Amino acid sequence: MKRQSGPFMTIIFACALALTAAFTPSSAALAQDRTLKLVALGDSLTAGYNLPQEAAFPVVLEKALKAKGYKVEIANAGVSGDTSSGGLDRLDWSVPDGTDGVIVELGANDMLRGLDPAGTRKNIETIVERLKARNIPVMLAGMYASRNLGADYIQKFDTIYSDIAKKHDLVLYPFFLDGVAGERSLNLADGLHPTAKGVETIVERILPSVERFLARLTQR
Repeated sequence: MKRQSGPFMTIIFACALALTAAFTPSSAALAQDRTLKLVALGDSLTAGYNLPQEAAFPVVLEKALKAKGYKVEIANAGVSGDTSSGGLDRLDWSVPDGTDGVIVELGANDMLRGLDPAGTRKNIETIVERLKARNIPVMLAGMYASRNLGADYIQKFDTIYSDIAKKHDLVLYPFFLDGVAGERSLNLADGLHPTAKGVETIVERILPSVERFLARLTQR
């Protein structure tokens, strides 16, 4: 058999490197000496509205992280219809002692109901502060206001997550529905909640941010 060389071998080598990178655990995963216990605190987008349990965001995210070598357990603390105020009210029993980190995804229902962004900001920051007081790190999964709510509302709402993340030095994923919002094929008939495929898209896009969050947890 004739030995291949030149461009052909270059392509093969590049593919091999890509596959190796895809299946090699990250430094954060390799640094783990125990299973990290996370809580996903959110609304219907976290809970998995009208989806099988195994298609909910926390379950799909946990599976994706384990495939990359992480030892994690992610509790689903999503409640459909919850506002930021509702999440704050149930914070203590939703996040038990021994939790290593919390992914906070709240605010979409505040926005859909047209609630004052100042109240949403206060609730989410209070959640962050109360978790920090318990020495539990937080990652924020942000939301953007619907573009039909007016420039003033949009400006006040859209800055909530980036401002809080900057103030408290949090890992931020700016828009939880990035790549899914407005895509009919990735949403249920209501146009608001992701399909199982939509959840997979969310997980694929948020994964690098979650990995940065886990890297912080393993360095504590």
